[in-house]
Amino acid sequence: MRRAFIVVIFLSIAFFTITSNFNVINDRTEEAVPIKPKEYREITGNIEKGETLFDIFKKYKLDIVELFKLKEASADVHKLRDLYPGRPYKIIIDDNTKINEFTYWIDDDNILNITRTESGFCAEKKAIEYEKRIQHIGGVIKDNLILSVGEGRENLMLALQLSDIFAWDIDFTTDIRNGDVFKIVVEGCYLNGEFKKYGDILSAEFINNGETFPAYRFEHNGKIDYFDVDGISLRRSFLKAPLSFRRVSSGFSKRRFHPVLKIYRPHLGVDYAASAGTPVSAVGDGTVVSAGYKGQNGKLVIIRHSNGYKTYYGHLAKIKKGTNKGIKVKQGQIIGYVGATGLATGPHLDYRVKINNKFVNPLALKLPRGNSIPKKLMAEFRNLKEEMDNLLASIKPQVFAFSENSKDNEALAKVHYPLTLALSHQGRGLINKPLP
Repeated sequence: MRRAFIVVIFLSIAFFTITSNFNVINDRTEEAVPIKPKEYREITGNIEKGETLFDIFKKYKLDIVELFKLKEASADVHKLRDLYPGRPYKIIIDDNTKINEFTYWIDDDNILNITRTESGFCAEKKAIEYEKRIQHIGGVIKDNLILSVGEGRENLMLALQLSDIFAWDIDFTTDIRNGDVFKIVVEGCYLNGEFKKYGDILSAEFINNGETFPAYRFEHNGKIDYFDVDGISLRRSFLKAPLSFRRVSSGFSKRRFHPVLKIYRPHLGVDYAASAGTPVSAVGDGTVVSAGYKGQNGKLVIIRHSNGYKTYYGHLAKIKKGTNKGIKVKQGQIIGYVGATGLATGPHLDYRVKINNKFVNPLALKLPRGNSIPKKLMAEFRNLKEEMDNLLASIKPQVFAFSENSKDNEALAKVHYPLTLALSHQGRGLINKPLP
């Protein structure tokens, strides 16, 4: 009996042993089949004139159904019908030609990014993260500011930004002289090591007819403005002129020979000759008291400002939509466009200023400065001013931009060259450091 029991136990152990070994053998022979990762490829290009996203999908034989899904996902972020020539795009597709990601450069500062998720497409607007480097630009005026800063879109935008800063002190048509000097400390925005555009002007100096005008960018209470050496805002209640880069064709006069009527009569304003369609801006905050056709003045906008001031903008080709009687306008807001309506020989703006119901010469108007930096922040402002003064002092006339990196200089040379009118490029290193 005992022997039989031992045999049973032995057989049981043997059975479990064999079963166990059998399982081990199976585990070793069954190998997991690897999952092949998806492969992706990129489609890149720039939007061509008249091209739509539908055209791009047809060109690369992409699924039109997915186009509608992309449009639906981005409807509240950026409408995909708003595509502009020259703007880059990128489409990432898998090996089944399914879209994984779509990217479109909306403007110089933002991109639209649409990605595929488990629940469908998700769209978001992202700010482009530029590397910012301090650039130093200087030059001598010859003929006008735009030509002196240089050719190309970025130089044009820099010239406009500079003219906006000094718009309350300098009329860049009537005031500047050949030989005037400008110096600029400005952010240079780079993407993947390549110069793309200029950012904010950090400080500037303009020497006009022997008088020096400095400007320092400073932020306080969440507001950014430009200030003089004493911390007083350059901003005034009125701009120096209601439009940029034009010439005075007729000044303020009590007795002027009228070119159409051929008689002498008062001309109680300033005529700015400019191309038809040039935007006209309100010189100061105010309320529109009249906007419409007024006989010999043609299409005319009249704005009432504080302290008994009124400004008149005549002979407009068109009054901007929404510029109606009773609406409030802000300084610099476009209210119309240069034309030759009414009694006019050619496109120009007839700009007039009235104080307490009496017309005055706009070119002789003296207005008080704006607000000052609070006393508690003056120490911080003086430290910034000292730093910027050192940078401005290092910029020599005839030098327009340079950095420590020779590749940067080559890139900038492509952007700015040729500048034979007033500026010369020199690869002389000064300071080129990332902004804090």
